[in-house]
Order: sequence, then C-alpha cells, then structure tokens
Amino acid sequence: MTMSAAAAAKPQRGANTPAYDVSRIRRDFPILARSVHGRPLVYLDNGASAQKPRRVIDTMRQVMEEDYANVHRGVHFLSQRATERYDAARETVARFLGAEAREIVFTRNLTESINLVAATFGRRFFEKGDEVIVSEMEHHANIVPWQLLEMEKGIRIRVVPVDDAGNLRMDVYESLLSPRTRLVALTHCSNVLGSVTPAAEIVRLAHARGIKVLLDGAQAVVHRAVDVKALDVDFYGFTGHKLYGPTGIGVLYGKYELLAQLPPYQGGGDMIRSVSFAGTSFKEPPERFEAGTPAIVEAIGLAAAIDYVTELGQDAIAAHEEQLLDYATKRLLEIPGLTIYGRAPEKAAILSFTLEAAHAHDIGTIVDREGVALRTGHHCAQPLMERLGVAGTARASFGLYNTREEVDRLADAILSVKEIFGP
Repeated sequence: MTMSAAAAAKPQRGANTPAYDVSRIRRDFPILARSVHGRPLVYLDNGASAQKPRRVIDTMRQVMEEDYANVHRGVHFLSQRATERYDAARETVARFLGAEAREIVFTRNLTESINLVAATFGRRFFEKGDEVIVSEMEHHANIVPWQLLEMEKGIRIRVVPVDDAGNLRMDVYESLLSPRTRLVALTHCSNVLGSVTPAAEIVRLAHARGIKVLLDGAQAVVHRAVDVKALDVDFYGFTGHKLYGPTGIGVLYGKYELLAQLPPYQGGGDMIRSVSFAGTSFKEPPERFEAGTPAIVEAIGLAAAIDYVTELGQDAIAAHEEQLLDYATKRLLEIPGLTIYGRAPEKAAILSFTLEAAHAHDIGTIVDREGVALRTGHHCAQPLMERLGVAGTARASFGLYNTREEVDRLADAILSVKEIFGP
C-alpha cells in the first residue's frame, strides 16, 4: 500500500491565505509555543489526540470557577445554570452532525459508543449465527466488542478486505451482505491509512437488504463535515479529544426510532423515571443511556471545540490539511528506503510509514529528540498490520494548526534516523 505523491488530494486553496491564517490559528493553542528537548515542538500525533485551543481551556475553567454544579433535578441557580449549558452542548453536537438533540448520547469516548451499541442493539437483536460485518482496517474498538458478542451469543464476524491501495473492497462487501447480517460496523476513515470509506454507498447497500449500519467517525469528523441524515446512517460515533476537545467525552448518534427500541446500557441515577423494589421504569433516549453524573465540564468543552472548528470552517480546514498531505507525501517519498502505506483517492491527512532497517519505535524515539512528536506501533489496528506485513509503523497525523515548515522538520528528523541506521 505504498503511496505516490500524485495520489494525494488536490488542495482547494492556499494554506496561509487571509481565509485561513495558520499563524494566527497556532496562537490559539498555547502548547504549540513550548519546546521539547530544546527544540520547538512539532506536534504530529493528532490522530491519537489533538491539542486544545484556548477557547476550550478557558471555557472549561470558567465553568469550574463560576457555573459548576451537578446537572438535572437541582432547583438552585448553579444547578440550573450548569444544566442549561450541558443541554446546550448536546444541541451543539446535534447541529454539528445534522441530527436532533434527542438522538445524541454522551459517552466517555468512541470506544464506549461502540460498546453501547454492542451491549444494547447486539444483545437485543442478535441470535446465534447472526453476522456482523467489519473490515481489515478497523480500530480494535470496532473489533473487540463484536468478538465479545461472538463468545457470548455465537454470532459470526465477517471481514471485508482492503486492496493494496488501502481501499475498502466494495465488491466483497456487497457479496458478504446476507440474510444473516444484522449489522455493518465500519470505519468512516482509517486511523492508519487515512482511507475514507464510501459511507453513503455502504449505507445504501446495507439498507437495501434491511441491515443497520454503524460508522466509526473518530477520524472522519476531524477532517471533513459529516451529515448523518444525508448519510442515512443508523449509528455514528466519535470522540471529543481528537476534535480539539477534552478527553472523557464521546458521542453516539442513533436514529431516535432505533434508540427507543433499545434497553438501558447501564443502571443508575438520571436514566430512570421511578425506582421501587417492585420494579423500575426508564426514561426515553438519550437519558436512558446516560446513567449517573455525566461529564458535565467535558461536554461543555466539547461544544466549545465544535464552535471553534465550525467558525474556522470545516471546508477550509480540509483544504489546508489536503495541502499538507500533498506536500508531506512528496517530501517523505524523497527519502530512500521510506515506504508510505495507503494511497486511496479519498484520504485524510494521515501518513503511516516505515523506514528500511529502522524499527518504528526507534524512529519515534529519535525524531522526538528533534522535537517532533509521532505515534509508533500498531495503532490499535493489529489485523491491518498483519495485512500490511509489518509489525508496526510510524504515523504522522496532521491537524488544523500544522504547517509546511513542520513537514520540513519531520523530513529532516527522519533523515537523522537514516543517518544512524545507514543507507
């Protein structure tokens, strides 16, 4: 799955025009001003977790300093104020996805969002011999929950392969759809290859056979606008910390008529109508799936991050990142012995690579001494590493604040690795 420079998406506009002033944007992120090992920080680990703009930091601090209390049921001023802001955060997320607020469930992260679907939809509707379709490029978070159901209920997991360019094999996907298929659970964007899957066609083919679809949007929502109604997807999840928001907050979108059929995920306070030892009745979605005190400050912080990204413009961000991807691909392909994995025509700003004679962890350790932060290893995608025939890769994942100069720093740092390990 080596990638040629010609395969990179073409940018729509310049990376540092008045419409997208990356220098100004970088000033919104305090951590980007720091040094690491005596060098200015080059942060290229956005696929694992992105840095936070000052707006998110200030919003969360302000909530804790001025507006914090537990939400719902409180009659005092602070509780009502916190509840208003928490509920407004749900509305913000709904607008971001083109959904209704009642279709937005707050979770801890994308992993919990998928586990919630497995624990509710899966346990209610799956029977022995039923099938779930995943792909070779799934994150472990979209594999292991279905394996747990495989052990518990005897379901069967069917796997869609990817081709040598990193494209989902849609011909095989369609052939796997069967009367026993109960759910298609696929990534919208690979965290390793950057490949963007044809979500609308995935949904269309499944729905033509009465099959529900879940999409893992953890990487996709960062790099492009997503409209769940236009996609007609049944479930869609993402996580806050990759979208320039805080950790500890994730989102599950579900069509309301589908959520309404599902049993509770966990039991506890705030998800109930009434409790007695004779029996308990439960609230309607989304509260039914949000037992206990929620991540109040984090949800409000996520809303601030979404507002920030929305104001910058997702199309403008995408154009900036596409230009970085194109430039980084060309620079890295100039380095002898370097292999880039993934050349799908639809690709986010993620570059996974290996360097001849150098282990991925050695690459990450050495470039860190140059102030460059990469992710190394299997990226929670061990089946994909097996498909690629490697133990792991180094991964540079670009965000809205990265620059061409940082790409040059990355290339120079990789050359220093090459000097150590030989030609």
